[in-house]
Amino acid sequence: MTSRMHAAHTTCPACREEVYLDELVKGRCPLCGCTLEECDDGESDGEDLIERCDFSWLVFNYFIFKKFDDMGVSPVQIMQFLANYEEPCVQNFTGTETAFEFELPARFVDRVMPKRCESCGKIYLRGGKKIIRGDLARPGLRHTHRCPRC
Repeated sequence: MTSRMHAAHTTCPACREEVYLDELVKGRCPLCGCTLEECDDGESDGEDLIERCDFSWLVFNYFIFKKFDDMGVSPVQIMQFLANYEEPCVQNFTGTETAFEFELPARFVDRVMPKRCESCGKIYLRGGKKIIRGDLARPGLRHTHRCPRC
């Protein structure tokens, strides 16, 4: 509580809310989208807010990160996947590759039960990798396994 009280903060001139400087999104208020130097006493043009999609992109990235993190995917893998979509206003999903493949940690059930390798088709008991595949543009996920040899 005390560390947050002493953090650098200011009041946004547009929405009149207290904003911490480490919460700014590309130098803009995370609540209203106004740059702290640009807005004059609550006057902001609506065109700037319509063209700006940083906040919605931030929310999208949060939920994608949370979904994969809850599954057990490494945060580094998730961040590398999300780094492909660095400019959200310029790119859209129709022009980019949205397919993904992540390695998941094996649960107890995955370690005990026999599994079939998707590459070679052999049945194995120990080792290997649990793989999750999918596409952000399509619903559903596909869980597969790979033996230690493949």
